[in-house]
Amino acid sequence: MYDLPSEDPEEPGLPDEFHDHQPELLSLTLRLADYTDDNFFTGKDLNLYYDVRHPKWYKRPDWFLSVGVPRLYDNQDMRLSYVVWQEGVNPFVVVELLSPGTQKEDLGEIEPQPDTPPDKWTVYEKILRIPYYIVFDRYTDEFRAFHLKAGHYEALSLPEGRLWLPELKVGLGLWQGCYKQIERLWLRWYDEAGNWFPTPSEQTTLAQQQVVQAQRRADVAEAELARLQNLLRGKGIDPADL
Repeated sequence: MYDLPSEDPEEPGLPDEFHDHQPELLSLTLRLADYTDDNFFTGKDLNLYYDVRHPKWYKRPDWFLSVGVPRLYDNQDMRLSYVVWQEGVNPFVVVELLSPGTQKEDLGEIEPQPDTPPDKWTVYEKILRIPYYIVFDRYTDEFRAFHLKAGHYEALSLPEGRLWLPELKVGLGLWQGCYKQIERLWLRWYDEAGNWFPTPSEQTTLAQQQVVQAQRRADVAEAELARLQNLLRGKGIDPADL
């Protein structure tokens, strides 16, 4: 089943750049205290096969996280798709980016039809029982989160546009900033202190800034030492004698 198709030629492609950039930012800023990088998997626009009785039925989440699974399939290869009955682990978090063409499917507003695949809401809530379902509308900047309780999704309160996931010891929130040269509100992860986790490029920039600042401090200290030495020499004292 590992070779179930990873794409449908009749399915439309990514609606816009946002559906590419936002999931990428989620993956780049995710840090999990209790899981090593090779012990969780994030999927972006990847076929998620959810029902062994209907092995060709799938959903294609904009982004999802599974924990306690190897980064590589069978610790050997990149995934072509995510087959839950083969992985043995359902996603823990799923994120859908709303668009006019997908909103009803994402929010479970489609009337179910016999012998047809259920909508995403039903799959995530009833079949996979994914603990956290996140939806974000870039057109209105509305960020909503639902937590599975007693088999049903309940809307969560998001003070200041932030959601803390205690099971993962990580938070997801709205960040106003520039990513891929685009200034807007983005979803990204933060730590227990409320600090945003940096992307690798941001981490590199920060490290470079710290090196520059350290050099400046060293230059200031060296200049101050030279000033004091000159002051001592002016008083007839050789600094080397001290």
